[in-house]
Amino acid sequence: MDSNTRTGEVMAAIRQRIAGRALGSGDRLPSIRSFAGTMGVSPSTVVEAYDRLAAEGLIRAQRGSGFYVSTSALMPLKLAEASAPLERAVDPFWVSRQSLDADAAVLRPGCGWLPAAWMPNTALRRALRSLSRADDALLSDYGNTRGPLALRRLLLSRFAEDGIQAAPEQLLLTGSGTQALDLLCRFLLRPGETVLIDDPCYFNFQALLRAHQVRIVGVPYTTTGPDVAAFEAVLAAEKPRLYITNSALHNPTGATLAPQVAHRLLNAAALHDLTIIEDDIFADFEPEPSSRLAALDGLHRVIRIGSFSKTLSSSVRCGYIACRADWIEALVDLQVATNFGGASPVAAALTLDVLAGGNYRKHMDELRQKLARARRQTAERLQHLGIEPWHMPRGGFYLWCRLPDGLDSAELAQSALAKGVVLAPGNVFSVAQSAGAFLRFNVAHCQDPAMYAVLTAQIDEMRRR
Repeated sequence: MDSNTRTGEVMAAIRQRIAGRALGSGDRLPSIRSFAGTMGVSPSTVVEAYDRLAAEGLIRAQRGSGFYVSTSALMPLKLAEASAPLERAVDPFWVSRQSLDADAAVLRPGCGWLPAAWMPNTALRRALRSLSRADDALLSDYGNTRGPLALRRLLLSRFAEDGIQAAPEQLLLTGSGTQALDLLCRFLLRPGETVLIDDPCYFNFQALLRAHQVRIVGVPYTTTGPDVAAFEAVLAAEKPRLYITNSALHNPTGATLAPQVAHRLLNAAALHDLTIIEDDIFADFEPEPSSRLAALDGLHRVIRIGSFSKTLSSSVRCGYIACRADWIEALVDLQVATNFGGASPVAAALTLDVLAGGNYRKHMDELRQKLARARRQTAERLQHLGIEPWHMPRGGFYLWCRLPDGLDSAELAQSALAKGVVLAPGNVFSVAQSAGAFLRFNVAHCQDPAMYAVLTAQIDEMRRR
């Protein structure tokens, strides 16, 4: 890499910090020596980058003191369109809209996906080139109602590795994991019925259930799964129709369901005629498979859903539902009614190509190792700020963390957003609104020192109030 490219990278890093409000008008830039260490370049490269930015008018030099952001050159902050203002309520839609609509310069430790550079883009490009030579029908026609048999058979073989035995007629491909859950809610629920979810849980479970006008009840989640005594008590008192959960690498806590807890949950579900939806989207991030409700139950009252948006691509979306064959028949009709067909043939073909290739497993092996390092590093950096992990997960990319001194995570998230950092405050995950002192961090998006600088500044400011 030549010096001009290195100089350009330093300039781009400073522009990003200014655009994201990590550096504000009149703020002093990092010292030449310290930023050279941060960027892994020579001090002369930083000097050249700072001189060029000063020539552009973006920063100014102050003799004997260093470089400062120009008061007249601060770039406008473009976090979201006017339809999603900063001052909107911090609810389950807040993190989604801020993360999805944020400008590229904004840091997103609160988002729910991996950086694009961490995804198997080489394999996707190879699959796209192969698809460009496919039959016209694949590129132009509707897909069949269940999804291509080749991909369903591949998924069934992967299920078998987790101890889940299923036949092709028990599997339906969908447009995404979210669509899979939406179809099941349409099929199983009626307005006013009660649904049980973990507290905390993935915030979009709440958003989707509210759209279906059902009553939501939470059960406290522990490091080994839901609190079993509370689970049994809720089933007896509330008679929920459905329970929705993650078993492997729970979102947001990163916890893993223990075998003894899984057995007690299934016994209680059988006693109270409860249907369970097990969202297994994080399965491939586990170092080895853990207990699965679907495997223990045999897909009798447990439904398995998932997708590959976390491991393969959030742009190429393809999900699935695995359950009883008679339910699949009804879900096929429902998907035709709401989507006229199943999963996109192009998305399914891309998914099949990448999953069937030998490089996918290698990609996941490398990704698990990379995330293990990122979890350790992020936990250490956060602990220096007094932010403590509630639990150290065995895999995945989430850390569920408690703020120091009873600070409010929603307030911190709103102030950090004004500085170009999107956080995920705890109460968006909590039905009972009991997680105000927590934040969920995506460790893959916690690599930029600017994020920690913003957190430090905002926490210090909140303490002074």
